[in-house]
Amino acid sequence: MRAVMKEIAANARSRRCATIVLAALVVLVFLLPDVAGAHNVSKRDATFVVANNGRAIVPFMYLGAKHMVTGYDHLLFLVGVIFFLYKLKDVALYVSLFTIGHSLTLLLGVLGHVNANPYIVDAIIGFSVVYKAFDNIDGFKRVLGFQPNTKIAVLIFGLFHGFGLATKLQELALSQNGLIPNIVSFNVGVEIGQGLALVAVFIGLSYWRTRPGFLRHAFVTNTMLMVGGFLLVGYQVTGYMVTR
Repeated sequence: MRAVMKEIAANARSRRCATIVLAALVVLVFLLPDVAGAHNVSKRDATFVVANNGRAIVPFMYLGAKHMVTGYDHLLFLVGVIFFLYKLKDVALYVSLFTIGHSLTLLLGVLGHVNANPYIVDAIIGFSVVYKAFDNIDGFKRVLGFQPNTKIAVLIFGLFHGFGLATKLQELALSQNGLIPNIVSFNVGVEIGQGLALVAVFIGLSYWRTRPGFLRHAFVTNTMLMVGGFLLVGYQVTGYMVTR
């Protein structure tokens, strides 16, 4: 009887974990217009960046960290990436690939003046969420009969996420005085924000995985993640069509 009661309690805790995750995704769906633009630079931050002339290492690090923590599309992709990663070395590997990708295109976009349409870039970022959630439910094997290389995919999508960061900075009139150290500091801040967010997510997932119902609820959670990603894609594609 005690064993049965413990199992019931464990399943209840697992359902609570799943409910929290699903509730967050439902909020994402219903507040999509706000979320889709959530990682834009705020007016206050934009005013500071435009007015700044010279090195501002700490402020740009703060802006980078803030940008990542409030960048729901970036974070949703990373949640998908580490969802079924149990070992820290695997998390470090995939996050490193993502970091290399977005660091290259962030620096290339801002310092190399490589431009891309922000709506198209953000639509691809939304699709990256769909891709990883579909991968997490074994969609490629079940539906298409093959499994893409996840490491390469994370690196490639990291490149687009970096362009997503770059397009937001390209919209501002950045001073050329101190530009390189400021952008490098911004990128360092992005890594700090990413690390803090991932630590919290990994701790939450690690606890949830100890619950008996994790795998059962994981399918529904990743399905909702796909829905959120598709809506982000639709929002950005609509924005692109309207602006044209």
